[in-house]
Amino acid sequence: MTPITLVEGRRISLSNLDKVLYPETGFTKGEVLHYYATVAGPLLAHIHDRPVSFLRYPDGPDGQLFFTKNPPPGTPAWVKTTPVPRSEDLRAEQVVVADLPTLMWAANLVVEFHTPQWPAGAPALADRLIFDLDPGPPATAVECSAAALWLRDRLAADGLHAFPKTSGSKGLHLVVPLEPTPSEHVSAYAKTLAQEAEGELPDLVVHRMTKALRPGKVFVDHSQNAAAKTTAAPYTLRARALPTVSAPLSWAEVESCRTPSDLVFLADDIAPRLAREGDLFAPLLDPALAGRLP
Repeated sequence: MTPITLVEGRRISLSNLDKVLYPETGFTKGEVLHYYATVAGPLLAHIHDRPVSFLRYPDGPDGQLFFTKNPPPGTPAWVKTTPVPRSEDLRAEQVVVADLPTLMWAANLVVEFHTPQWPAGAPALADRLIFDLDPGPPATAVECSAAALWLRDRLAADGLHAFPKTSGSKGLHLVVPLEPTPSEHVSAYAKTLAQEAEGELPDLVVHRMTKALRPGKVFVDHSQNAAAKTTAAPYTLRARALPTVSAPLSWAEVESCRTPSDLVFLADDIAPRLAREGDLFAPLLDPALAGRLP
């Protein structure tokens, strides 16, 4: 029998709680749900009022992975959705993870949470700028950290505040709070800075995705600022061999990175980090820090 849990008055069916999703560590679906319940406060704050896309991996990272923007079949009527018109479907909607019951319902599907850089109701009007720093082997998070520090200082020269997090994979994300700005303008600015980074750090950075250019360098991916793109949300688990998390960082951690393992955080690491450091991404929620593009 599938257990039913009551979360803030909502009945949620949970399933396969003992199923091992991460074989290398034995991390189970029940532990996935416990993790999301533990980080619900900061996670919900950062995906608040944003349409969510799901990367689903119900059989673990070695099983089938599929990306969905539409509300999954069987979505409860009480789950909030928002219109997100697309060229192929002008009536399309996406889920908004507005509360703990919705978070636990979604977590039971076994998903990564991905969001665009704009809030619900304002498609293509971005309040975030993002750089995805992706290392081409043998480059690692160490090289990503060096690129991140250059970008931090370059953004600061334009009066913008950057906040780093792990991607939950091999690289880093830099997130910048903005006054609402058309996504096309944010994209153009981000591309310019990526090109500048390559010009200043030619042995470290590339700004194009071309695989032949990337070995040993950091690809500064600016494309996720396009209105149609999404990025892994802060605190989401990732579908990787280990239960890694896209974890907010301090700049001191980036500056002191000497080995790739310095910037790898698993699900069990996050509650102690929150207790010790608080939510390192909390400043992103402060309207006073939202910058204006030059």
